[in-house]
Amino acid sequence: MPSAAALRIQIEDALATRFPAALTPVARTLHETAPTGIAAVDTMLDGGLPVGAISELVGPESSGRTSLALAFLARRTADNQVCAWIDAGDAFDPESAAASGVRLRQLLWVRCGGRVAEKLDQALRATDLLLQAGGFAAIVLDLGGLDPAQGMRIPLASWFRFRQAADRTRCSLLMLGRASYAQSSAAVVLDCAPLRVQIQRGTVLAGASFHFSQQRQRFKPPMDGQRKPPVSASAAQAAWTAQAAWTAERSA
Repeated sequence: MPSAAALRIQIEDALATRFPAALTPVARTLHETAPTGIAAVDTMLDGGLPVGAISELVGPESSGRTSLALAFLARRTADNQVCAWIDAGDAFDPESAAASGVRLRQLLWVRCGGRVAEKLDQALRATDLLLQAGGFAAIVLDLGGLDPAQGMRIPLASWFRFRQAADRTRCSLLMLGRASYAQSSAAVVLDCAPLRVQIQRGTVLAGASFHFSQQRQRFKPPMDGQRKPPVSASAAQAAWTAQAAWTAERSA
């Protein structure tokens, strides 16, 4: 009886000419990233947030998650890309977005109304509609005002559907929330936390420092032909200081 090795050789020889791809290892693909414009964060993420995938920016209020999302949209709209902001909590401030460099003419703002459950349902429907339609370089799903218990009730099938649509349309979907909801469907999860606030003349807010920790990153591009070792959450950290753009309010 031929050995297992001999049988393997016979099978490979038989398939080599008929199905050459059957025994060819699938090459590891490099996933495209888009820079956030924040050097420390882009370095931590090996270039920026992934394109065609879900990224979660998680943290409490005033943790820098919105500032990071606005910085990302500023870069995207600066490249003449169309983006969208789905506002489940009616918390989006166009003036702050413009001050952060976002081109509002290239940003679709979707405002959700009604009760909490209705707002969440509208936000999920709008996200699905825009992802399936295509044409958006980035979509921000802002669930920051949502109670984590409500977010945990979002079906995993919805996140899987979003993930598939984002990959097909090459859209970067950013979820802002107090907790991580997408679970395994998220390619990147960043924990956001405030560091310190800069005050001038005792009452004027001049800026804020934020801290970002990488809790999950599915795609780690290799460097110099070698696969990089996984980065622990404690090592994958970045600090960023945002200067407030409130000159008009100071002079008012």
